[in-house]
Amino acid sequence: MKRYWKYIKPYLPAFILGPILMIIEVIGEVVLPKLMANIINIGAANHDVSYITGMGGAMLCVAAFMIIGGIGGAYFAAKASISFSSALRSDVFDKVQKFSFSNLDQFSTGSLVTRLTNDITQVQNLINMALRMMLRAPGMLAGALFMAFMMNFQLALVVLVVIPVLILLIAIVIKTAFPRFEIVQKKLDALNSNIQEVLTNVRVIKSFVREEHEKQRFAASNEELKQSSLNAFKVVILNMPIMMFMMNATTLGVVWFGGKQILAGTMPVGDLTAFTTYIVQILMSLMMLAMVLLQSSRALASLRRIGEVLDAEINLTDENCALPEKKVESGRVEFKDVSFRYYKDNQEPVLSHITFRVESGQVLGIIGSTGCGKTTLVQMIPRLYDVDAGQVLVDGVDVKDYSLKNLRDGVGMVLQKNVLFSGSIAENLMWGNNNASKEELLEASKAAQADAFVSSFTEGYQTELGQGGVNVSGGQKQRLCIARALLKKPRILILDDSTSAVDTATEAKIRESFGSTLKNTTKIIIAQRISSVMEADRILVLDEGKIVGNGSHEQLLKVCEQYQEIYYSQMDKEVSAS
Repeated sequence: MKRYWKYIKPYLPAFILGPILMIIEVIGEVVLPKLMANIINIGAANHDVSYITGMGGAMLCVAAFMIIGGIGGAYFAAKASISFSSALRSDVFDKVQKFSFSNLDQFSTGSLVTRLTNDITQVQNLINMALRMMLRAPGMLAGALFMAFMMNFQLALVVLVVIPVLILLIAIVIKTAFPRFEIVQKKLDALNSNIQEVLTNVRVIKSFVREEHEKQRFAASNEELKQSSLNAFKVVILNMPIMMFMMNATTLGVVWFGGKQILAGTMPVGDLTAFTTYIVQILMSLMMLAMVLLQSSRALASLRRIGEVLDAEINLTDENCALPEKKVESGRVEFKDVSFRYYKDNQEPVLSHITFRVESGQVLGIIGSTGCGKTTLVQMIPRLYDVDAGQVLVDGVDVKDYSLKNLRDGVGMVLQKNVLFSGSIAENLMWGNNNASKEELLEASKAAQADAFVSSFTEGYQTELGQGGVNVSGGQKQRLCIARALLKKPRILILDDSTSAVDTATEAKIRESFGSTLKNTTKIIIAQRISSVMEADRILVLDEGKIVGNGSHEQLLKVCEQYQEIYYSQMDKEVSAS
């Protein structure tokens, strides 16, 4: 609970006032039956109108206080629970934002969405219910039991027989429900992941006419969630009928034995009326406790899942960096005997003994077969992943000695998967530099060969993009992402197969623009097309996570077999196409 105290402390008055005000309502509920009994036993029996009027006025005053207590208690309970969940959600979101790529590999996107939404909502509902019931239910139980014993000790013994039975039944229900609700949340994870995947890739689905297949996948996930939910709620559904049966049976027993006492003249009629009300209150308080405990079983499952995110050890931080103020200046990059595994128990590394150096302002091309580790290699530079062995140096300084902000500020990266966000084109480009002038924005766009098509839009740079940039083509999206990176004016620019969707002529113009706009910037180009890297100062050839070639285009054509295979296979294709 220590962890969650910080979410309670700022709203402690609401956490205290909610239950206290509920107690006021409870006191009123316990007092009212006794006042009613007095009206029947004294006022009605003696035909004393003034007494009835006085007691009636007292009951109205009690009811007014109950209204104040009930409304106030509900308000503060809602305020406390909503504020708690809001603060918790912010912290979970902040934690996810700090995740390294390795941490993100541990959780699916759908699971993180569920934890940030549904799981936290379950905790919020529990807090709201608990604040309203945690004093109300025990208070009503204690108060009603006390009044019942004060009025008629013998008759109250009937209740003592029922309470242990109810407590046992509630315990069985909760024990059975808890693991089932955990399964429900996992199935909800799977459904959310499925929905997100379908909505993100709906255009691909349509182009391959796979709607029916995705419908079946969704139906399967939805059915699993339905069945697990029904399986969980079967237990919960049983709770209410059992409680109602016990309540009615107990009330019947009280009326039976109470009626005999009235006939015997040992119990006033008004006392039986009040006693029956107290019996209902006792059983209702037990039902409230059962509801809180049932909600707890689901909320605790959610809380454990939230805790998994908060407890996740972020394996990539800059807390102990040696040079927190240092910034990337020249952009010189060096790898010294670097090895890396995505999963530390894997025997085979993704990268093995990588060593090379690229000077400031140079162009480094990286080429190789799919899955050979090209993208992984460049992700080491801005510390999206950390090396397992060896060193990555920028300007002669280990990347681990930079602050993450300063290191990543110095690196511009156009990822293999181009991502744009909802908002205008200008807003998307200014991710590279939020303070960029209009002239700088235009310059970057022209260099990326994006200005022409953006200017053709009616709204120009104020054209709204759909989520993910769905209303522009793949080639246009790539050029906008390149422009965004150029606007950053990085010391190191990484292009990860980021011109695959543009024609060779446009690609050549983009590379040509680098000579003027990024003259002193180190450029690292990953490409599938050999024409994209032929003019680079140096080319690395990767195969199965190892460097098998390192040199200029001419040198590699002479000595590197893998490079020769790539070159001649692509050249043959171009000849055949012509």
